[in-house]
Amino acid sequence: MITRPKTHREIKSIRQSGKILASILDILVKTVQPGLTTKYLSDIASKELKALGGQPSFLGYQGFPDVLCVSINDEVVHGIPSNARKICEGDIVGLDFGVTYEGMITDAARSVIAGKAKDKSHIELVNRTEQSLMEGISVVRDSIRTGDIGNAIQTYLSQYKYGIVRDLVGHGVGHNLHEEPNIPNYGRAHTGPWLRKNMTIAIEPMVTLGKESVKVAQDGWTILTSDGSLAAHFEHTVLITDNSSEILTEYKNS
Repeated sequence: MITRPKTHREIKSIRQSGKILASILDILVKTVQPGLTTKYLSDIASKELKALGGQPSFLGYQGFPDVLCVSINDEVVHGIPSNARKICEGDIVGLDFGVTYEGMITDAARSVIAGKAKDKSHIELVNRTEQSLMEGISVVRDSIRTGDIGNAIQTYLSQYKYGIVRDLVGHGVGHNLHEEPNIPNYGRAHTGPWLRKNMTIAIEPMVTLGKESVKVAQDGWTILTSDGSLAAHFEHTVLITDNSSEILTEYKNS
């Protein structure tokens, strides 16, 4: 399904979906600390989501077994929460969450370091991945093309010796969790499908300290860096406006 411009009613609902998502991610980011299990975080997300009147977009999606993805260190995305998986000091923890409200879906992710970072390069990876997301969002407006977003992200990250994951990309979102078009985190400006006002898209750079290639873990879900290098992941759902965009999953830096 190709993402389509949203009606006034749909925009109202997807804005609320984004607010719910952002508020829960804020809670999770502030909760992350060494010693907690990844399942503990997903239980918080589930409880908060129910209290705020939303539904989980990930649970049951193509068989995914939980409401939240929690990915640690060399796990790029799609980590399955587990009571057996404890967060350790200095881990890079990726939190990816989806919310459905009145039928409208938003999708967002943040990476956070648990406790004290093991190395300055880990802090830089997280901060620069987040900045690359903002660089991609900065070019969004009516009548741009997907390549403009990917080029902005790639241009910023090319200053550093990072791997930009190519096998996983951003996407349209709204009526379904994943809609066309795909939005790669690399590419040439003025290429790719056109994006129009009132469409909603998820932009999500995934960046590694090593190579760009990834592999699927034995659980069939978790995506790992092929070389074992650390990864970070940030994502926002964005509403395209005339000359700019509105970040629907925006949070306050804490």
